[in-house]
Amino acid sequence: MSQGLLLFGHGARDAAWADPFRAVAAQIRVAHPSLDVELGFLEIMTPDLQTAADALVGRGCRQVRVVPLFLGTGGHVRRDLPILLERLRTRHPTVQWELRPAIGEHPAVIEAIASAACDALG
Repeated sequence: MSQGLLLFGHGARDAAWADPFRAVAAQIRVAHPSLDVELGFLEIMTPDLQTAADALVGRGCRQVRVVPLFLGTGGHVRRDLPILLERLRTRHPTVQWELRPAIGEHPAVIEAIASAACDALG
């Protein structure tokens, strides 16, 4: 069963806002070259979540983990994303969609952010 990783970001009007998210996707692709990785956005930016998901399914992914690239589980992750995921399940019923916690809640991310903040002290 081919696996995919669907990274989910908010989106913004400023194109440069997405650069760190694209860098995360690029690093994952380098670290795991056999893994299909797509980045999709909630609003404003492209591709949207459905388009990114369709790309994974089109390449044969039958098990997709969805990772919200949010610092915490706010309204978009708690309310909007489950609705979008249900639409993906209806659109692609043979695919297993697994929602993972918001990336900012992962202990390694919290540690990395704290370390980066401490680096600001000089």
